[in-house]
Amino acid sequence: MDFYRTIYKEGTGEIVEKKSRFIAEAYPVTGEEEAFAHLEEVKKRYWDARHHCWAYVTGRNPGKERMSDDGEPAGTAGKPILEVIRGRELTDIFIVVTRYFGGTLLGTGGLVRAYTSAAVEALAHTEIITRIHGFKLKVTTDYTGLGKIQYILGQRGLAVLDTLYTDRVEITVLVPDGEKEALGKALMEGTNGQARMEELESCWFAETADGLLLD
Repeated sequence: MDFYRTIYKEGTGEIVEKKSRFIAEAYPVTGEEEAFAHLEEVKKRYWDARHHCWAYVTGRNPGKERMSDDGEPAGTAGKPILEVIRGRELTDIFIVVTRYFGGTLLGTGGLVRAYTSAAVEALAHTEIITRIHGFKLKVTTDYTGLGKIQYILGQRGLAVLDTLYTDRVEITVLVPDGEKEALGKALMEGTNGQARMEELESCWFAETADGLLLD
């Protein structure tokens, strides 16, 4: 099954360490241009802040990664943010942490801990989702096979998008790409070969707090 983890919506978190404020914002992105557009917005919003440190990961196999310490000591800001993203196996995500200096130097270890904690806090205020590659399938059956098909779909936890009742029944269902063949076999056996399955299109989908996300 082909899938990846990302975030559903943007999230913001904040920590304070020795009077320094660390404001972290996480955004779902599809590329560098989108990430940098968010960065410019953050810089305008917090124009008087000393640092805007960031990291992003986009794509897969391999993904693209970039980070910036934006004036902080090398390896104390961008890398910890990136490690938070890596540690949660996320992609298509941009995290920027804005720092307002509080007058007390934190030291290398203190900065690493602060930027790490801020990035974690941003993720705590968003929703991590798993986007799955699959297919929209149309299953056609007569009314005698409907109950069995509904049972098979329910057992497999598949999302039904639409059901059309005419002289036959047409059910549009989402199926992860690794389950299509097994589903076809189960439908044929369960209905003695009278059900028909047709692939409509490939897609990506995910379960979110707001319901099914489909594209």
